[in-house]
Amino acid sequence: MLRRITVVTAVHAPSAPFLRDAYDSLCAQELPEGWDWHWLIQEDGSTDAVAHHVPDDTRVTFRQGRPGGPGVARTLALAHADGAYVKVLDADDRLTPGALARDLAALEADPTIGWATSRVLDALPDGSTVGFPGDPEPGPIERGTVLAAWKAAGFRAPVHPASLFVRRDLLLALGGWMALPASEDTGLLLALDAVSRGWFTAEVGLLYRKWDGQVTGQAAHVDPVERAARMAVAEARARALTDLRWQTG
Repeated sequence: MLRRITVVTAVHAPSAPFLRDAYDSLCAQELPEGWDWHWLIQEDGSTDAVAHHVPDDTRVTFRQGRPGGPGVARTLALAHADGAYVKVLDADDRLTPGALARDLAALEADPTIGWATSRVLDALPDGSTVGFPGDPEPGPIERGTVLAAWKAAGFRAPVHPASLFVRRDLLLALGGWMALPASEDTGLLLALDAVSRGWFTAEVGLLYRKWDGQVTGQAAHVDPVERAARMAVAEARARALTDLRWQTG
């Protein structure tokens, strides 16, 4: 398998102007000798509003498809993922220097680790950043830890799915992101936690942009009926995987 990290980004018209910042953060990454990255940008839809924001770089591939939400866009992009690992990078977020190398080192060192996350800071419109209390201890995250903490905290995961780095084969085995209108990344995180040990890096790996147009800031995202359904099916999937005793390593 290629010594390559496939970076997967779902984008829609409102977030497209932020692609340049995401690209700059990718270009600042330094990887071990022999490793490279390939950025797959998948538009959630087929408009004329995104393509001109895509960087002109042979390491960047842009495709379009039917609209279905970010989970659908990312899962479609997986058809073209050719590296050993997949890194999530939302269109409006930025990696910090060294983020890819730290994720890679964790999974290369231990074949029982299937996925990794890192500390995340909110990047506010005024340029400041805000962190969150309650990050886990750095190092391995044992199976079932994320689900238990997520349930106890009122459906708030102890690690951020927007910082996910995962073995490509494991991601494909779980079917990619959940077919949900939102929380599809949390659903995937819970499924990964059910079948594989994870890793948490205490160094900040992602700057999570907060802005008025982001999907998670819209009223529909917090509709209580839909949210309850999303949480229920994400939890049920994780518990079913646990009960089936299918695991890696």
